[in-house]
Amino acid sequence: MATRNDPARSFNFLLSFDNMQGSVGFSECSGLSTDADIAEYREGADKSLSTRKLTGLQKHAHITLKRGVTKNLDLWTWRKNIIEGTQDRRSGTITLLDELQQPVLHWKITAAWPVKYEGPGLNAKGNDVAIETLELVHEGLDLESA
Repeated sequence: MATRNDPARSFNFLLSFDNMQGSVGFSECSGLSTDADIAEYREGADKSLSTRKLTGLQKHAHITLKRGVTKNLDLWTWRKNIIEGTQDRRSGTITLLDELQQPVLHWKITAAWPVKYEGPGLNAKGNDVAIETLELVHEGLDLESA
């Protein structure tokens, strides 16, 4: 009997970074993408009217993380280190889980640091969860199967 290979759902994931207590829970994670510049090249002796496309600089999008505000100040402390001029780059892993809480994929992040912190929008008329946002820059993203 064939085993089904259903797609994983996007709502079940964990984050862990160096120098942080355990896994950090977030409600949203975006920016897991890479792209490259394209360098067009044509040799002088080439008689064709087209160019060759060569791989240029590799780029990684900023990773945006959102979570409900808690008393845990790990993320703010990390951002504060950067504000105060301390080099605090950390590697980490974003793990996508299946319905049984088993790992499906791991995105490995290299040399990340928070470039932006945004506190929650506060509104006395609402009852929404207070959400804080952290934006990370990094030097590498790798995808591994669990």
